Amino acid sequence: MNQLIQEIYEGIIDGQAPQVSQKVQQALDSDVDPAAILNQGMIAAMAEVGKRFEEGEYFVPEMLIAARAMQAGLALLKPRLQQTDLRSSGKVVIGTVKGDLHDIGKNLVAMMLEGAGFEIVDLGTDVSADKFVAAAREHQADLVAMSALLTTTMPNMKVTIDALQTAGLRQQVKVIIGGAPITESFARQVGADGYAPDASRAVAVAKSLL
Repeated sequence: MNQLIQEIYEGIIDGQAPQVSQKVQQALDSDVDPAAILNQGMIAAMAEVGKRFEEGEYFVPEMLIAARAMQAGLALLKPRLQQTDLRSSGKVVIGTVKGDLHDIGKNLVAMMLEGAGFEIVDLGTDVSADKFVAAAREHQADLVAMSALLTTTMPNMKVTIDALQTAGLRQQVKVIIGGAPITESFARQVGADGYAPDASRAVAVAKSLL
């Protein structure tokens, strides 16, 4: 593997955003293939971070720091990737449901999905069903990802899924949900296509659905 790509990979795993930015810029200046930087440097590093998280070696803070380092590099890489027309893994509309203002988990899932090559449309927190529907239609989303941290806001996931159905979009989009109080059986009950207990598994679920 190219030395710079190796350093980008290690920088992400260690959560060194300045190092990652610097090395991505150097790699681009040396005409390293942007797709190789993305796949071997960033996506591979985030997969390793996800693995360490599942093995209990990394925790949420380490994942967040690694994801931020990855985003720092991605910001420089994105314009170049758009020129090369690299196919994305899919388009995801993500948000925390209406009445819920928690965003750490949602942000982490968005960053992990972005690290896995998905295009992300982040609607933020307190997102109404109508907003999810409008964004899914406008961006022709492949996936709608919803998060809830309060038991009182969980019913809004079903409201959103029903709204996608009413809008005639339910056939086109897969829906994944997550958040501390969410369970696999709740996901089935409200008609979601998938459920992920944490950010690293959200990536696996998203990929399996598309």
